[in-house]
Amino acid sequence: MPEHYYSRETVALRAELRQTLDRSRLRALHQRRAARHLLVGARQFALLALCGWGLVAFEHPLLWLPLAIVQGFTVFNFTVLLHEVVHHNVFERRRPRAERLLGWLYAIPSGISASQFTRWHLDHHAELGSEEDDPKRHFLSPKINARWFKLLYCTPALFPIYFRAARLAAAGYDERLRRSIAREHTVAILVHLAALAGFWLWGGPAVALRAYVVPVFLVFPLAFTLNRLGQHYDIEPDDPAGWTTLVRGHWFWNAVFLNSNFHLEHHYFPGVPFYNLPALQRELTPFYQRRGLRWRSYGSLVRGWLLENRAPHTRWDDAAKPLMVSGDRAAGPTR
Repeated sequence: MPEHYYSRETVALRAELRQTLDRSRLRALHQRRAARHLLVGARQFALLALCGWGLVAFEHPLLWLPLAIVQGFTVFNFTVLLHEVVHHNVFERRRPRAERLLGWLYAIPSGISASQFTRWHLDHHAELGSEEDDPKRHFLSPKINARWFKLLYCTPALFPIYFRAARLAAAGYDERLRRSIAREHTVAILVHLAALAGFWLWGGPAVALRAYVVPVFLVFPLAFTLNRLGQHYDIEPDDPAGWTTLVRGHWFWNAVFLNSNFHLEHHYFPGVPFYNLPALQRELTPFYQRRGLRWRSYGSLVRGWLLENRAPHTRWDDAAKPLMVSGDRAAGPTR
């Protein structure tokens, strides 16, 4: 296997992490429980169906608007479940056919290709820290540090922005993979067009607006952008330990984002399934204290991103407070 940028730059970091965590504890955190994952997946599909029913049935804004918000975040969270498939974090042992099926099921709600997402995301892990070779940073991060341009990511403009980035990244893939991506993308688009047409035929344009347009085109971009703010925008450029944003765990955001807000922990140990990431953050708190890493919240990230107009992939000195220590106890993440 080739030695990628992140591997080359994190030799010392990975050694320190291995010394920080007890081996048996780390092994327990890596344990995969397929039943737990599949129950969460079933819950997400149930939410998708129930919110869809409510958006068709209810016309009052006080009823359908909250449902549309939940629906939009639910659609986004299928990418989180797909992400678990990419890292083989569903089954204790690899099951290629089952993983392939789950990948298709999880990719369709957000209209993406499972094959594209897999290659894109694994390249991102391998090349994290590189301005050129990390596809997320090179193709998707805003290249214009202006508030109006950043706000486009919170609107339906996200879709052409994202798919343009995906197309540019795919230009370097082999022909067989590009054909698979095109086929999967076509299927996803057809499913979405069928859903939109179904809502329109069922109840007219008002139902189509409530049940499809608002959740997918207005709420989903907000969920995507907020989640991405907690990944690699406010970082420590000179310290590989801080190339990912350290977001403080919180019960609300843990539930809203299916623990994908623990992005730093995920990059340290990508084989830890999402339901064990809060425990992993607690285990790593002494390490964060020693390295002087800073806790962020989504409020501070939004303030730094839009109000202070901070540039992505830089250190936002005023957007977060340093890890505070009181006596022998660190002010760690909320349990």
